[in-house]
Amino acid sequence: GWLEAVTQQMGYHPQYLDSFLKTQHYLMHMDGPLPFDCRHYIAIMAAARHQCRYLVNLHVLQFLRAGGDPQWLRGLDFIPPKLRNLNEINKILAHRPWLITKEHIEKLLKISEWSWSLAELVHAVVLLAHCHALASFVFGCGCEQDEGSGGRGSLKLLSPGNQCFCEATTSSGCSQELLCINRKRSLDSCMELDSLRECMQRIHVETEGREETRLLQQDREEGEGQGAEVGVQDGTGNRAPEHHCDPSVGLFPLTDTNGEVTSATNLACYMQDPDFGYQDFARRNEDQTQVFRVQDYSWEDHGFSLVNRLYSDIGHLLDEKFRMVDGLQSSAMAKRQGCEPSVFKRGVWNYIHCMFGIRYDDYDYAEVNQLLERMLKVYIKTVTCYPEKTNSEMFDRFWKQFKHSEKVHVNLLILEARMQAELLYALQAITQYMI
Repeated sequence: GWLEAVTQQMGYHPQYLDSFLKTQHYLMHMDGPLPFDCRHYIAIMAAARHQCRYLVNLHVLQFLRAGGDPQWLRGLDFIPPKLRNLNEINKILAHRPWLITKEHIEKLLKISEWSWSLAELVHAVVLLAHCHALASFVFGCGCEQDEGSGGRGSLKLLSPGNQCFCEATTSSGCSQELLCINRKRSLDSCMELDSLRECMQRIHVETEGREETRLLQQDREEGEGQGAEVGVQDGTGNRAPEHHCDPSVGLFPLTDTNGEVTSATNLACYMQDPDFGYQDFARRNEDQTQVFRVQDYSWEDHGFSLVNRLYSDIGHLLDEKFRMVDGLQSSAMAKRQGCEPSVFKRGVWNYIHCMFGIRYDDYDYAEVNQLLERMLKVYIKTVTCYPEKTNSEMFDRFWKQFKHSEKVHVNLLILEARMQAELLYALQAITQYMI
């Protein structure tokens, strides 16, 4: 399956894996407000914020299989304005979700012919949060390192009809009937392997020609003493911003004769303002009115009903996933920390939410320092807030006395707590706009 490295890790907790795959399949392949190619492009934009080549490459393949325009893979300057306008909330949700406001929502919903509908925007927001959180899991469990070194994360182009995207995980407890639901619909728009390879090769050749012409033009201008910098042509005669690199940078993955997929070498074309990143929410003397209090807006009482109303059934799938990770057994981890399993899990969950400015009035945050040793807190914060800084040794070295499945469990808590945090801020902003 195309998420093989991820499902291998989640497979240590098969009940959760089943719930995750149902949600993933529904978001990407079932009926919904957004076209299938746009869903995968939004996933590319989200994964690029954390420089997650593993997910970017996977969704590039799925984008092309869904009939997506290969020109879009050249970067944000080559996609429809409506989709490009999503870039701002993608950036904010990925790094500082507490900054999102109803004005961001209003801007997307009221831009003449490029406006989003509420249902489309909710679908997009769930996709963004899902992929940001999944990037944390990918880095936290070392899937990105596997991909980069050509290990178990290396990709193969599969012929359409070979298998459902998650069929390879059926041994992990997912029923064949459930995983392959609506398989025909999700594969109807797939491109045949040969035509996909031919199309990508043609675009590559055309790009090389355009780049050669650009360089010749640059040489002529420099020879004439103009000294002007030549930007990338965007196909309309306008010069694109220089920070998007050369026009071939987004044209990946190309394939060799065996169908192997080359990795992305530069993800800059899929994002703007790359220096925008996480900043500590909790600062001394900070205005406490900015704190997000769960008793005022919670997933159970507010977010669930809103998202389920605007994007049918996704609320139930997300709620099941949140409940599933909360129900995972963690007795061994808790025992080592000298507490009950529920106490330990709540400490991890609330610590993650605290980093995003979300507070629970009924929780004593002094417990966090008692429950979580310093190295574990460093690991959780790194994977949650800037997963791209996770190195290959962190997973192996943190909590050496714990089993691999227990480490995966911590990463699942990070995934779900982070996703819920992003959703709470985004859905609250949507609610305020609607009011």
